[in-house]
Parts: sequence; C-alpha cells; structure tokens
Amino acid sequence: MGLRLPELGTAIGEALVTEWERGTAFLFIPVFLAAGAIAYYSVETEPSLSSLAGGVAILCAASLLARTRPLLQLAVVALLLILLGMLFGSVETRRAGTRVLGSEISTVLTGRVAAIEHQANGRVRLTLDVLDTARPKLRYAPERVRVSARGVPADLVAGSVVTGVARLFPPSGPLRPGSYDFSFESFLDGIGANGFFLKDPEVTTSVSAPVPLEARFHAMVENARTALAQRIRSRIGGPEGEIAAALIAGTRAGIPEEVNEALRRTGLAHVLSISGLHMALVAVTIMTALRLGFALFPGFASRRPVKKYAAVVALAATAVYLFISGSAVAAERSFIMLAVMLLAVMVDRAALTMRNLAIAAIAVIALSPHEVVGPSFQMSFAATAALIGAYGWWAERRASRPATAPPADASIVMRLARGVTRNLAGLVMVSMIAGLATSVYGVYHFQRVSPLSIVANLAAMPIVSVIVMPCAVVAMAAMPFGLDGIFLDTMGRGLAVMVSVADWFSDRSPLDAVGTVPVAAVVSITAALVIATLASTWLRALSLPFVVAGLALVATRSSPDVLVSEDARLVGMPLQDGRLAVNRSRPNGFTVEDWQRATGTGALAKPSRTGSGAAAPEGAKAGRTQEGASGPVGVSPARLLRHGDLPVTVGFLCGGGLCLGRQAPDVFVAHAETAEAALAACGFAALIVIDDATAENPCPHDSSLVITKRHLARQGTAQISLSGERPIVRFTLAEPYRPWHAHRQFSREARGLPPFRPKARKSAVTMPD
Repeated sequence: MGLRLPELGTAIGEALVTEWERGTAFLFIPVFLAAGAIAYYSVETEPSLSSLAGGVAILCAASLLARTRPLLQLAVVALLLILLGMLFGSVETRRAGTRVLGSEISTVLTGRVAAIEHQANGRVRLTLDVLDTARPKLRYAPERVRVSARGVPADLVAGSVVTGVARLFPPSGPLRPGSYDFSFESFLDGIGANGFFLKDPEVTTSVSAPVPLEARFHAMVENARTALAQRIRSRIGGPEGEIAAALIAGTRAGIPEEVNEALRRTGLAHVLSISGLHMALVAVTIMTALRLGFALFPGFASRRPVKKYAAVVALAATAVYLFISGSAVAAERSFIMLAVMLLAVMVDRAALTMRNLAIAAIAVIALSPHEVVGPSFQMSFAATAALIGAYGWWAERRASRPATAPPADASIVMRLARGVTRNLAGLVMVSMIAGLATSVYGVYHFQRVSPLSIVANLAAMPIVSVIVMPCAVVAMAAMPFGLDGIFLDTMGRGLAVMVSVADWFSDRSPLDAVGTVPVAAVVSITAALVIATLASTWLRALSLPFVVAGLALVATRSSPDVLVSEDARLVGMPLQDGRLAVNRSRPNGFTVEDWQRATGTGALAKPSRTGSGAAAPEGAKAGRTQEGASGPVGVSPARLLRHGDLPVTVGFLCGGGLCLGRQAPDVFVAHAETAEAALAACGFAALIVIDDATAENPCPHDSSLVITKRHLARQGTAQISLSGERPIVRFTLAEPYRPWHAHRQFSREARGLPPFRPKARKSAVTMPD
C-alpha cells in the first residue's frame, strides 16, 4: 500500500494537470456560482448586501495576492464565486422588491389587465396591475395581483381596466417543509396577492392613469398571443388545440387536467413547457430549411458562409418565438443557451460543447439566480450536461477503435436496417441518459417518477420532433398569408397521436409516488453528476463514491408522522395500512395530493362523525359502530379517548369541535376548533392542533404538544415526528423572515387576532308619529 499511494497521488496530479490544460476549471465557474445562489436562498436570515459586496472585493484582492500559490488561489477563487452567487441572489431580491399583501381581505379592486388566461374549468385568470382599491382602501396595496373570475366581458383585452369586488389572499407558503414555496416564486415574479372576484368584473373607463410605455408594449404582445392562441384553437380544437396553443403561444391554462396528469405520469409533460427542446427544434427547422434553400444555388452557397446566415436567421426566429410564447423564465433561460450556441456557429466554433453550456449557465445565474433552486433549471442543465458528457466519452472511445464499415456486398435493406437500428439505439440511450440525470431532481421536487417514461418518449418524441414542431414553425410563417390551415391540421393530428400514446402508457403505469428524498442525497448525487460530466480524464471515476453515498442516504429517509397545514384547518396522518388520514371530509385536494406523494400513501381515510357528547343509544358501546353508520353513534371523541376505545387505523373521529386520531397504539393526535374543545385531549394526545389564533395553551402542565393557528401563521406548515420520547416539530419558516416571507407577520392570525367580521349595518328605525 505504501508503494501504491504515491503512485496514486502522482496519477491524480497528472490527471489534474491534464484537466487544467483542457480548460476544465472554467466549467466549474457556474457550479460554484450556483452553489452560492443556493446558499443565499437557503440561509435563515437575510445577508447584508454591503457585507456580500465587501466580501467579494476582499476575495478579489486575496486572489491577486495568491498568484504565486496556484492551489491557494484556486481555493480563494472558489470562495469568491460562491460569494458572488450569493451577491447575485441578493441583488435580484432587492430588484424585485414586491409589495405583498399582509392579510386576506375583500376590497373593490381596480386594475389594468396584464394577462388573460382561459382555464380548462371555464374560469378566467387575470393578472392585474393594481390602480386603485376602495372599501376599504388598502394602505399597502400590492402592485400586481393574480385573480380569477367566473366570466369576463367578451371584449376584454390586455390593457383594459376592470373593476370589481375581489377577495384577496397573501401568497401561501410551502405545503410542507422543503417543498415548493409559492410565496417565494410570487415575490420574484412581482405578484403581491392572489384571489378571486366575488362577481364578474366590469370594464371601466373612470380611471385615466397614464400607461407606461413598457406596459403598452407588453399589452400589445399579450393581445397578439391571445389572438394567435384563439386562431389555433379554432382550427384544431379539443385538448390538441390547447396543447398546440401552449407550444406556440405559451398558453397552458386551458389544457384539461386529465391530459396534464397523463403527460406527467408518462414523463411527457416537458413537451408542454417551452424550453430548450422547443427552441432547438425551431432553430433546427429554420436552419435546415434555409440551408436546403441555399443548396439550390450552389454557386452562391460555395462562396458565402451560408451556415452563418442560417444561424443569424435562426437566432432572430427564436427571439420572435420567445416573445410570442410569453417570455416565461424557462423560455428565457433556454433562449440564452441556444443564443450562445448559435453565436458559436457564427464564429466557426462547435455549438454543443460543455464550454458553451457553462457560458449559458453563467449568464442565467447572473440574470436570474433564483432559477437555480427550481426544478426547471436543474433538470434542463443536468440533462444537457449528461448528454454532452456522454457523447464526449463515446466519441473518445470511437476514435480509439478502428472504424468498422458494413460489408461491401451488404444489400440496401441490410444497410437501411443497420441505420435504423443505430438511430433507434441512439434514441434509447439519449432517453436513458437524460432520464437518469434528471430523475433525482424530479423525485426531490415532485416526489414522483415515471416508470414508463423511456418507452413513452421513444414512442411520442419522434412525432413531436418530426411532425409537430416543424409544422408549428411553418404554420407561424404561413399564418400572415392565410396558408397555415394544412400545417395546423397536421400538427393537431400529431398531437392527437401524442395524447393517445400518453393515455395508453398512463393507464398501464404503476404507482409513481415515491416519497421524499433527503437534501444530502440530492447534493451527493449532484456532485457525482458534476464530476462525471465535467471531468475529461479517468477522474470521472471519482463520481462513483458520491453515487453510492447518495443512494445510501436515500435509504435513510423518514416520513413524518403528522402534517399540519399553515391555516391549521387540515391535519394529515399516514396510517399503517398505507392510507392518509385527514380530519376534514372535503380537504384541499392540491394539499392532500402533495402530502400523499411525500408520505408515499395511497387512498384517503376521511373522518368519521359522531355525536357531540350525547349518551350512546341503548346497546351501543364506546368504540363500536351501528351497522351502516360512519362512526360510533352518539359518542363524542373525548369520551372514546377517556375510555381508550378509539379504533386503530380508522383515521380521525370527529364531533363536538374535536377530532381525534390514533397514530400508534399509544399515540393520539387531536385537532380542536377552540381551546375549550382541546381540554378533553390534554395529557392523552401527544399532539393537539387548535384552529384558533387567539387560543393559549390549554395544557400547560401536561405533556401534550400544542400548536395553535398563530404558530402556523407565523412559522408555516409543520411536520411532526412522534416516534421519540417527545414530539419533534419542524416548521417551514423561521424568524427573522426572509423578504418573501416578511408579509406573514402582518396577518391577523400571526398577531393573535380573531377573524375580521364587518360591523352589522344599523337598520333604519321608523319613529312613531
């Protein structure tokens, strides 16, 4: 071993020198920038902008002073990049500066329409720039809100001013610790409140506020997108028309949920989001068509750099596509990636290289650092890096082996079969590599996998790549001349086949919920992916220990025993039979679905109802149910608890303002509407949740853990572990708040106040003569 270690050290040193000479160090710049951005969004307190800027300046000076010590300089530069990533995040947060509503309220809302989305359920969602509020007038009104309505005026367009009574809510926090944070995204998107109109809004001309030039431009683009989407829907129709509108105009709200779910279960949902795939297909279609056209003029094509001309036109076309599709963040990121690659073509460089990918990642992180913590950025760059890295490895192996040509006497059929087999094998490998590279992020963010995604993509993606997107490009080009009909029809038929493929595989797909994945496992597997894709020598093998560690960490995951929503109304409790017990007969479906995926549970166990403390009928004993009843008849949950006869694995039993559930043989969970109702569970229930912001702890001398509505309003959703000697609580938020959570401290619940109730109007009194 003493002889091998020096040899290993020498080999590592030589490999590092080779990596340095090949420019691998540059590829790690976006990695450290991304690590800094993630660190900024992960810390519990807001870092000072001046401290971050000062730290960057100090490290810049330190890197210059360390020029004579290369290893020390590399370490300093790595720290500098991490701090620079944090600085990018801090600058973006301050640039957003979104006003966020502090508490839910009803008000007369007047706003200018910025966007209109027609949803599949028939409702219309409006994004409004707030111009005025009244009755009451909000002292800290948000600048932009997103509200839905049952209907809107037929002539409503972007730029119109509407008014109506709206119920507004602050953006909600994560549904559970570590999950998607709606308030974070809303803050950075400039959305200060969500809600709905209590009755249909009306167009008004009473407000004559000046319209900024930027708002007029966005309204023009939005109206063009709306008209384009309507033309597509009128020609294609059905779910296929909605998908076509999503692919061209970026309007996804009208796609039926059953179609969305089928695409998600089969791993085809990425088709709906305008991203690198769509940008690349548009660019490839444009470049191929132009180069074929130039080939008709061989003299001109031989004298001119027609490839560069095609790249310029493709870049312009994708820029137009970006605007038409709504300029979503994912589309902007994909456009940056594609623009870097097309610019490389214009200067006679290879387009699809790891260096170009690194440049694109640096640009995205600098412009929109919050994207780093989202699934779209992570999955997009992971898949692209894995494919480029795998192709580089394959190209090296192919170059080191002698070329094998088909036999000279091979027939045309054999040659064709060989080519088809090779292309099919390439598609399989591309799907497998991209799927493996992105699976950990899909599981972490969505707690689901698509077991049949590879075969579903093999069946559907050739249709999307060869028929759907090329027809979309040609239809857009032909639309001003009224010649788009045949191309839209062909596109619709291709989408119908894709939907049929998704439905077929979705019906045969096994359960896709897999539960949560520890953050440490994601970090470890990400490190393995970075090493495997960026290294160009045998140092790739160093990724294997990280893969093993990541898989081992996945096995250490644990599921919470209880989940509590941030409004204190919903409690979820996994049961031993694989169901999720909830305390409400009609729980919030979106929240419940997320909890089911996170806990790996299946069907819901809805609560049973019992009497409010009345005596049980003759012959009915505590803990038993009469035939056909949903719970013990006439017996309150508190009485069952006192007798110790609460049934096991039946979920919650509710009555008299109290719900009780049995999480384990000797572990009870209670949900009470008031502190008085919770008294019966003191000392018996390990956890008591009180849906009252004014409530104090009714069990100060007992061992029960009490969580009130005020706790949840201030600290967000809670998950509780009851397996130890004492319950362990993890909230989603901590104080002092980050900027995107600061609004929570102003809600009535967070201040311990009861719900607002408007004063009753005094009725007119008729005086006697």
